[in-house]
Amino acid sequence: MIHPTALIHPSAQLGNDVEVGPYAIIEGPSEIGDGCRIEAHAQLVGRVRLGTGCVVGRAAILGTPPQDLGFDRGTESSVWIGDRNILREHVTIHRGSKPGSATRLGDGNFLMVGAHLAHDVVLGDSNILANACLLAGHVRVGNRSFIGGGAVFHQFLHIGDSCVIQGNGSFGKDIPHFCAAMRTNRITGLNVIGLRRQGFSPTERSSIKEMFRLLFCSGMNLGQAVATARARDWPGPALHLLEFVENPSRRGICPWRGGQSLED
Repeated sequence: MIHPTALIHPSAQLGNDVEVGPYAIIEGPSEIGDGCRIEAHAQLVGRVRLGTGCVVGRAAILGTPPQDLGFDRGTESSVWIGDRNILREHVTIHRGSKPGSATRLGDGNFLMVGAHLAHDVVLGDSNILANACLLAGHVRVGNRSFIGGGAVFHQFLHIGDSCVIQGNGSFGKDIPHFCAAMRTNRITGLNVIGLRRQGFSPTERSSIKEMFRLLFCSGMNLGQAVATARARDWPGPALHLLEFVENPSRRGICPWRGGQSLED
C-alpha cells in the first residue's frame, strides 16, 4: 500500500489500510487516519492530522507555512482535517499563523482542483468548493454550502450554512446562512433549491423566507430590521439566520441587490 518511492518520516503515524502513492512526502509528526489515500506527489508538511477515509489528491500540499511576510517559520501550528474529506489535485492548505493555532476542516468536504485554504481557515462539514476557490486567512465557512469555481474571499469574513455562491465572485463581506450570492458582495436571494434538497420542511422554508424579507427587503436599515425581528418568536432555522446577521464578522454583511440589473 506504500509505494517504494514515497518518503515518510519515521515520526509520522499511519493508520490501517493507508495507501501512499509514488513520490509522496509525509513529514513528521503527521498523523494519517485509517483508510486514507495519499496520491502521487502529494505532500503533508509538519503537523498535519487526517481523520479516516480521506483522499489527498495528486500534488496537493497540506501544512506549509502561511503566506505572511511576518510569519516566524519556527512557530508550531498545524492543519486538522476530519473524516471522509476529498482534496483533489493541487489543493493547498496552509497551517495556522500563531503558536498552537490550526487550519481546520470538519467532515465530508469536497475540495476540487486547485482550491486554496489560507492560514486559520475554519471549514465546517459537507461543503463543496469548486475548482480554484481561494479563501484568505481566518475565513470561516459553515456547513453544506456550495462555492463556485474561481470565487475569492477576503480574510476574516464568514460564510454561513447552506449557501450557494456563484463562481468567479469576489467577496469582502459576510454571506449569511441560506443565501445565494454572486458577483461582488451581492446577495441575490435565498438558496431555495438547496434548502429543499437538504430536507428543510415547507414550514421552515417559509419562515426563512419571511425572515429574509424582513432583514433585507423591508426598507429598514439592518439594525432596525434586527430589532423588529427580535420582537417576534421564530422557528429554529429562521432564528439561526437572525443570529448570524446580529453577530457579523468585522467585515459586515453583504447587502441584498436582488432587484438591480446585473450591470449595476
